[in-house]
Amino acid sequence: MRDLPPSRRPLPTAEGIERAARAIDPVFTGSPAHDSAELAKALGVRRAVVKDETGNPIRSFKGRGADWFMAHLPADDTEPLVTASVGNFGQGMAYAARRRGRALTVFAAENASPVKVAAMRRLGAEVRLGGRDFDEARARAIAHARAGGGRLVTDGDEPRIAEGAGTIAWELTRQVADPLEVLLVPLGNGALAGGVGTWIKHAWPGTRVIAVAAEGAPAMARSWHEHALITTPTADTIADGIAVRVPIPYALQVMRRCVDDVVVVPDEAIVAAMRLLHRTLGLVTEPAGAAGAAAVLADPAAFAGLSVGTVACGANLTDDRLRRWLPQAARCEG
Repeated sequence: MRDLPPSRRPLPTAEGIERAARAIDPVFTGSPAHDSAELAKALGVRRAVVKDETGNPIRSFKGRGADWFMAHLPADDTEPLVTASVGNFGQGMAYAARRRGRALTVFAAENASPVKVAAMRRLGAEVRLGGRDFDEARARAIAHARAGGGRLVTDGDEPRIAEGAGTIAWELTRQVADPLEVLLVPLGNGALAGGVGTWIKHAWPGTRVIAVAAEGAPAMARSWHEHALITTPTADTIADGIAVRVPIPYALQVMRRCVDDVVVVPDEAIVAAMRLLHRTLGLVTEPAGAAGAAAVLADPAAFAGLSVGTVACGANLTDDRLRRWLPQAARCEG
C-alpha cells in the first residue's frame, strides 16, 4: 500500500498454496462446491457456485490456515502459543495445537459467542474473556505475549495462514470447469481474501476477486480504498466473524496484489443471504459466511448475468441466533 511500509515477511505464493493443499489435515480439505441453478435464479446471476466450508469438525475454514501455520513450527519448539479470536480461528488453532501437543491461550471478547468459546475450550485451549470486542481482546493477547506468555499468532498477519486459506480456491479451480467471472470473499482480518485472491490471480487471472466487509465494520474496506490504516471506534454488525475495527497492515498489503475491489454490505442483506442459502442449498451459515451472497443481494445490478462464486466460510451459530435468523432451520433441527 502506498502509505504503509512493505512487510519484511514473505507474501503468500501460489506454490505455497499448492503445497498446503496436499499437506493440510484432510478433515479440513475437499469441501464441496455447490453449483446451484436455483440460487443463481434467486440472485439474478447466470451461475452461482458456493464453496461450502461448514462441514468440517470446527464448521469453519479456519482450520486450513491454522494447520498449515502449525506445520511449519519446529518440532522441538514447545513455546506456548497465544492468539486472539472471535472464535473460529481460535478453534482452528486449538485443533492444530491439540494435534501437536502445544499449549494455546486464546483471548476473546466478553461478548464472544458462547458456542465458539465452548468449542475452543473443548479442543483444549485456555480461553480468557475480556474487552468489549475482538480488537480489545487482541490488544490483551499482544500484551500477554510481550510479557512472556508465549508466541503471538495473529490471524491475517502470517503468510502460512493466508496460504492455508488459499487452498479453498485451489480446490475450487479444480471443481469448476470454467473460470468464474467474479469470486466474492468475506473480509475480516484478510487472510481469506489474501489467500484466495493469490491463487485465483494465478489460476484464473481474468476473474474479479471482490472482498466483502460488513457495513457496520468498514475498517478494512476503508483502509483498502484509502491506501492507509483507518481504524473505527466501533464494529457494529451481526457478523462477528468479520467485525474488525483495527486493520492488519500485512493483510492489506497482500490484498493490494490480488483483490480487485472491496465492498460493504448491510446486516439486512446478510440475514437475507443466510435465509436464501438455507432455502436453496440447505446451508446453515453464520452471518460472516453469507457475506458474499449478501453483496449480490445488496447490489444486484452489479452482478446481473455473471457467473459468480463465493465462500460459505463458517456455520457457528448459537441457538438463539439460529431461531432469530433461520427459524425454518431451527424447526428442522428441533
